[in-house]
Amino acid sequence: MPAFGYIQAKAYVSRAKLPLEDAAVSVVDENGRLLGLRTTNSSGLTTPIRLEVPDAAQSQSPGNGRPFVTVNLYARAEGYEQLLVRGVQVFADTVTTQELQFIPLAELPGSWNRVEVFDTPPQNL
Repeated sequence: MPAFGYIQAKAYVSRAKLPLEDAAVSVVDENGRLLGLRTTNSSGLTTPIRLEVPDAAQSQSPGNGRPFVTVNLYARAEGYEQLLVRGVQVFADTVTTQELQFIPLAELPGSWNRVEVFDTPPQNL
């Protein structure tokens, strides 16, 4: 029986974490296959995307492989720098919330096509 985990994004602007509405967030697997596409609401949140993941029992003893699925998030919002978060881990029966801090392009003149990349290191399980 397959297990499922969920991923959602929380988009915001500035260190005050002001919610960013209408940011487009796509979730892709390690092979580049699109798993889901969402737009943030007025609270800066996407609805969760359900993903098939390894069963939680795999994390109970060593040598059973990774107890999570790794995905990448691409995010865009008009007037803001593009974001890429690589290696986000999604576990069974858990909602993983990935925070996305957007930087206004006005603060980065000439960077309209730049993508800010964040790598998530794997957990030592």
